[in-house]
Amino acid sequence: MKVIFLQDVKGKGKKGDVKEVPTGYAQNFLLKNNLAKEANKGSISELEGKKKAQQKHDEEVLEEAKELKDFLEKEETVVELKAKAGEDSRLFGSIPSKQIAEGLNKQYKVKLDKRKIELENPIRTLGYTKVPVKLHSEVTATIKVHVVAE
Repeated sequence: MKVIFLQDVKGKGKKGDVKEVPTGYAQNFLLKNNLAKEANKGSISELEGKKKAQQKHDEEVLEEAKELKDFLEKEETVVELKAKAGEDSRLFGSIPSKQIAEGLNKQYKVKLDKRKIELENPIRTLGYTKVPVKLHSEVTATIKVHVVAE
C-alpha cells in the first residue's frame, strides 16, 4: 500500500515521503496513529502543491536575506556604539552581540536576532570592527561596528 508520511517514522520514512509499505502495517499502525495517509491522486497532488508553496516561500526568504545583506554591507551602514574606555583605548567591559543588535535596531530600524551575529569574542577595544552576520544558510553579511569613547 502506498502512503504519504505525515510525520517522521523511524526506519520507514520522513514527513512528506511517498512510500510503499505493507498493507497491514499501514492500516494497523500508520493510518490509525495519524502518522501517514493513503496515497491517492488527490493527496499526491495536494502534497506537490504544498511542496511548491514551501519552495516559493523559501525563495522569498532567501531574496529578503540578500536584500538585507546589500543594505548591511553598504559603506554608510556603520553601527556606532558608545562605551567607557581607558587611556590605552581598551574598554571597561565589552560589547557583546546583543548590544550590536540593539544598536542596529535603534539606528537603522533593522531587527536582527543576536544569535545570528557571529561574534567570536566580545569587542574590547575602540575603533572599527567587522562582524559577520549569518542571515540565511546561504547568505552571510559583514557589518561594520564603530566603538567610540563616551
